[in-house]
Amino acid sequence: MTRLNLVLLLAVLASALYLVNVQYESRRLFTDLDKAHSQARRIETEREQLQVERREQATPGRVERLAKDKLRMQTATPAITHYVAHTPEASPAVPVDERAARGAAR
Repeated sequence: MTRLNLVLLLAVLASALYLVNVQYESRRLFTDLDKAHSQARRIETEREQLQVERREQATPGRVERLAKDKLRMQTATPAITHYVAHTPEASPAVPVDERAARGAAR
């Protein structure tokens, strides 16, 4: 009978140690999960802030101001517009003999 009691006592102790280990692991996993949730919230907030900044950076007024200030660009007006006319005869991509051959083929 004592051996049975000793075996049962060892089984209860092993069960208790296993229970403590499982509870410890459960709490550790819960804190890891909580940290992951808080990090996800922080990242989501940062993403929203970056989207707001991106929208602010792409406003037409800001782009125009940067073009004027940093790139020294000007708004196109008829006074500073240069018009270029394209004539097919003056095309440098086609050699002169090929242009003549094309004209004769037509």
